Amino acid sequence: MTKKEFAKVLFDNGVYSSKAEAERNIETIFSLMEECIINDGSFSITNWGKLEVVERAPRLGRNPKTGEEVKIPSRKSIKFRPGKAFLEKLN
Repeated sequence: MTKKEFAKVLFDNGVYSSKAEAERNIETIFSLMEECIINDGSFSITNWGKLEVVERAPRLGRNPKTGEEVKIPSRKSIKFRPGKAFLEKLN
């Protein structure tokens, strides 16, 4: 589902009075989530899940064209851990 499709669903269900308002609010929510993750290292919603920053270790990779080994530096990534209630609904 894209952001525009999600905004349409929220509008169709009467959560917002216009699709544009829904899109603005979705954008604001995701911006705030990003800010929390960048500043605090995680974002959690009880029973839904947790997004957290993890550090990926440096490793050796291989160039598929030449077969040459390449050093891949460490980097930060995001990991999602679903909450118990979310997992129960999923299964």
